[in-house]
This record gives sequence, C-alpha cells and structure tokens, in this order.
Amino acid sequence: MKFKKIKGTRDILPEETEKFLAAEKILRKTMAKYGYREIRTPIFEESALFIKGTGATTDIVNKEMYSFVDMGGRNLSLRPEGTPSVVRAYLENNLYKKRLFQKFFYYGSMFRQENPQSGRLREFRQFGIESIGSISAQSDVETILLGLEILKNIGLKNVELHLNSTGCEKCIPSYKKALGDFLKPKLELLCSNCQRRFETNILRILDCKREACRKELKNAPKCIDYLCSECKTHFQKVKNLLEKVDVSFTLNPYLVRGLDYYTKTVYEFISPVLGAQDAVGGGGRYDRMIESFGGPPIPAIGFACGMERILLAMEKEGTVKEADKTLDCYIVTMDEQTDEEGFLLLGKLRKAGIRCEKDFMSRSLKAQMKDANRLGTRFVIIIGEEEMEKKELTWKRMSDGLQKRIPFSVENILQEIRS
Repeated sequence: MKFKKIKGTRDILPEETEKFLAAEKILRKTMAKYGYREIRTPIFEESALFIKGTGATTDIVNKEMYSFVDMGGRNLSLRPEGTPSVVRAYLENNLYKKRLFQKFFYYGSMFRQENPQSGRLREFRQFGIESIGSISAQSDVETILLGLEILKNIGLKNVELHLNSTGCEKCIPSYKKALGDFLKPKLELLCSNCQRRFETNILRILDCKREACRKELKNAPKCIDYLCSECKTHFQKVKNLLEKVDVSFTLNPYLVRGLDYYTKTVYEFISPVLGAQDAVGGGGRYDRMIESFGGPPIPAIGFACGMERILLAMEKEGTVKEADKTLDCYIVTMDEQTDEEGFLLLGKLRKAGIRCEKDFMSRSLKAQMKDANRLGTRFVIIIGEEEMEKKELTWKRMSDGLQKRIPFSVENILQEIRS
C-alpha cells in the first residue's frame, strides 16, 4: 500500500526548508528590533474560542475549521489563526496585570479546510503580531511599518499597502443599513454565499472575490463615509502619520478583511505579482475582543502573514536567494582503516566549527569525489594508506584542482581553509 500526503498539505523538502529557515531568522531579528517577543500557544484549542473570537458567521468558522471531539468529550479545533489564542493566553496568564501594554509575535502552522490553491494550503505557516494595550494611532502605524519592513527584509521587493477603516460599534450599524438598502434590489444577482452573508454578516459581501459580485458592488456605499467623529479622527491620524514617515498607501473603501473582530483601522499587504489572490498578509484593530473574552476593555491591533504566500511572491519576482549549501571540506577515505581515521577527523573538524562531510557507504574514490563535487565542496581531504604511513593527507582545492600534501593535523587543515 502506498501512502500519500493529505490534500492541501505538502512536504517541505530540505532545500525549501532552508528558505523557510532563512526567512524565519530575518523575521525574529526584525521582531526583536521593534520590541516584539515570541509567544507560543497550543496548536488546538476549544472550538468555542475561535467561534467567539473569529466570528460565528465567518467562512473560517462555518466551513474551514478542523474540529473534533476528544476522548474527554470536549469540542476542539486545530487553530485556523493566531489572534484568539494569543488573547486567551494574555488573559489566562494575567499578563495585563504585569504590564498593560505588551507586544507579542507568533510563528507556526495554522489549519483551514479550504479549497487548495497556489500559495493557499490547508496546513500553512503563518506569522503574526499582537500589540495590546494602546488606542494610539501610532500603534496602528508601528504595526504597518513592522509588517512592511519584515516583508522587505525577507526579500519581497514590490509590496503595496491597502488601507481602510471599518468604524466601530457606534457607526457600523448605519453603514450596514446603507449597504443593505443598496444590495437588496441586487440580491438575486449575487452568489449563494453572498446571499447568505446578506442575512448573517453583510460586510462579508465586500470580501467576495467573484467577479459577478464585485461588479454589483460597484458604487456601493463606502464605510469611511459613515464613520463617527472618533473613528474619523483616528483614521485621519493614521493617514497623516503614514504620510509623515513616507509610506505610500492606497485607500480601499471596500477593504474589510475576512474576520468579524476588526474595528477602525484595517489594512492589507498586497503583492501585485500574485494576481487575484494578491494579499500576502494584513490586519487591523480589534478593540473589543479582549472585553468579549471576559477581560477588561483593552484595545489591540495586529496582523498576520502567510509564509508560503510570501515565498511564492518572491519566486514570481525572482528574488528568492538560494541558501549557502557550500561545504568547507569533504573527507575521502580508501579502506576500513583510513575510513575510521576519517570519521575521527570529521568529528574534530566539526567541533572546530567546520562544515564537513564524508562518505558513509564505502564507495570508490571516483564516487566519493563525485559526491563531494555535487555537494559544492570547497576542499577535499584524501586519506590513503600512503598518507597514513607518512602522517600526511592530500589536500585538494576543488575550484582549480590544485592538490598538495600537508601534515596530518586539525591546525593545518584549519589554516588551509581560512587562508
């Protein structure tokens, strides 16, 4: 019987793993620069956490969560996103009592049972941030600056910022009514999903990617025209600060994001090379979530980005850098005695910080040299019977074939490598 990976998952093979690791290293370095500390939460939680946090009417909760009942009869789900888990951890561990304003980042696998597409999988790696405790527009702008810098540092050249405000509980009802009045005569022209969203959460219609629905949304009321004075002032401050720090943005009056908890500022990081599904990440404010989870009325803002989406965009841009796989040296041996000597030397060189390899299959000299070349080795050390007798080794530089004998010692090898 042959086993195959589950639909919507993938094997990340060593060469691609190196790309992920390089991106993760940059991610952590940039997060530290901005004062964000890593938090790690469980891969599965109570299903109710995501229903409450993400929103009962969202596609994620209605269609995409991997949910199950465990042996204790509890309804659990693999995490489809990171924010509800971070907020739960923030409250459960009383972190707000230690310091109200805190900044976290996370990185790990998320799970959504959606239709697999290019760069969109059922298990995907996502990183995100949560800035908790401040209502200041400066906090909004800092998260945007951080997101843009991470994407740039990882290697994505062309990123656009799309910006909007969804308002708050004071002003959103009047906008929903205006949008409903506009869409009601067009309801039969919308897809079945949007017809359902009309009754459950009308703002989700603005997030529909179907061309027919987008056509009917042309000239629809804009949320920013219905903002209360508080939301309008806050959004203006965000725009002014972005202009002062020389960050260009596109006002997208129909941007709402796919989650129910957003208030005020929302934004997306767009990669034009990805086509219709062009977002590599995004986020916004969620000032009411912590209170809805039973905590104090603490404001917060955050974003999340998909690592697969970023690497796909970089591939299309041609900006993915190959990881440095070059070996410093490869030890070639001839028989059982020299093979053991080569193994002992291998350990000593690695202990000295040298990237080194040897043959473990008792292959011929020719096969070992071919393997060394395939691995991109800079130098080859050959240990034969004659070398053993004279306490020497043959040293070969692979770039030009220069070959010589040197005394058999770690110090001499290190000197040759570093010269």
